[in-house]
This record gives sequence, C-alpha cells and structure tokens, in this order.
Amino acid sequence: MAKATPADHIDISIIVPVFNEEGAAPALAREIATAFAGRRYEMIFVDDMSRDDTRRVLTDLKAELSHLRVLAHRANSGQSRAVRSGILGARGGVIVTLDGDGQNDPADGPKLVDALLSGGPNLALVGGERIKRQDSFAKKVASRFGNGIRKRLLKDTANDTGCGLKAFHRDAFLRLPYFDHIHRYLPALMLREGYEVAFLPVNHRHRQTGASKYTNLGRLWASLSDLAGVIWLQSRARNPVGVDEI
Repeated sequence: MAKATPADHIDISIIVPVFNEEGAAPALAREIATAFAGRRYEMIFVDDMSRDDTRRVLTDLKAELSHLRVLAHRANSGQSRAVRSGILGARGGVIVTLDGDGQNDPADGPKLVDALLSGGPNLALVGGERIKRQDSFAKKVASRFGNGIRKRLLKDTANDTGCGLKAFHRDAFLRLPYFDHIHRYLPALMLREGYEVAFLPVNHRHRQTGASKYTNLGRLWASLSDLAGVIWLQSRARNPVGVDEI
C-alpha cells in the first residue's frame, strides 16, 4: 500500500459528494486511485448523511486506499453543500469534482486537470461535456431543453453544466457567491468573476447501482429560481478587470 501524501505536497483534490451510494462508492474510489496514480492527489468523499451503508464502506476502504479521506455531514444538505464542504476541507490547489453514482468516468479527470494547468493564467475552470449520454430519453430531452435556455440567458458558453466532472482552481471557487445548486452554474459564475472557462468531451456511463436523486420536474422547478438568481447576480457584477498596487 502506498504511503499517504503529506498535506503540503498535494496538488489535486478530487471531491465526490455521495448520498446512498454504498454500491457505487467503493468501485469509484478505486477507479480514481488508478486514474490519478503517480500524481500528488487526495480524494475526498463527502457523505451527505446517507441512510444506507455508504459511510461504513468508505471508512473501511481507507485501510486499502491511503489517499482517501471521508467527510460526513451531520444533516442532509444537498449536493452543492457536499461539494463545498469537500472544497473547504481540500488541501490541493486544483479541484476535480465527480458525481458519486459512477456515471462520470474518473479516467477523464487527468485530462481536464492538464488542460486547466496548461491554459492561460486566467483559465479557472475546464468542464466536461458528456458524449453519448447513458440516460433515459426523457432525461436527455429535459436536459437539452434546460441547457439551451440557460446558455441563451446566461451566455456561459456551456453546453452541459449538468456534467459533474469539472476541474477548477480552488481559490477561484472560493471567490464565488455560494447558494444551493451552485454546482450547475459554475461556468457562469466564473465568467462573472472575470475568469475564462473551457470544455472538453468526456465519457458517460450507465448507472450500475442505486437510483437518481432527482426528477425532471424537481430539477426544472429548482432551475427556474436558480436561473433568476444567477441573472440577478450577473446584473449586479462590476468587474475592475484587475487590481494594481501603486
């Protein structure tokens, strides 16, 4: 078993929010370890008060995977809060997020990190765009409709903000205003802050275990209020372009 990487030598923190994912979480953690082998990384699974054995199976897995950390919410708080809890506890300057259901392919993570680090100094986020989505027809139609409306109104250049696989700089994220469901609006908020964003195609896989935590109607209802809020935030942004000490 590899030795744990010292905190001051960690470059990349992989954040995985999980809720009732006892079936998917162990295999996903092992895939992350394989994908990021040879890099200075940690993986942080954030358990959002699961009602199954997710917390136990992840805690047991720490004996096998030395790079694994497990954070646990004391109350169920949602995916965005779980992502934020992981980022606040992260020790790496680069953050990679993946959904906990195993549909994002960890093998795509390193290429997003490399694109982020090789981009210009103002590039803050590289998001994944799912190709050949392995979802139901109804879910794909609803997602395509929602992404089209959001992209037109926010002008965030993103075709697929619902993809959980993203790489971004931790300090850039911490500059953003926090609200529930923020994970779907990171490109728009990064642009609002004056950063640049980019996107790369990534793999998408069938869900092997568990069940989706969202319904099309529930996602649509939340998106309407969130979209109005982000439009308001954009209208109130005043970017100084840069700050000089004189």
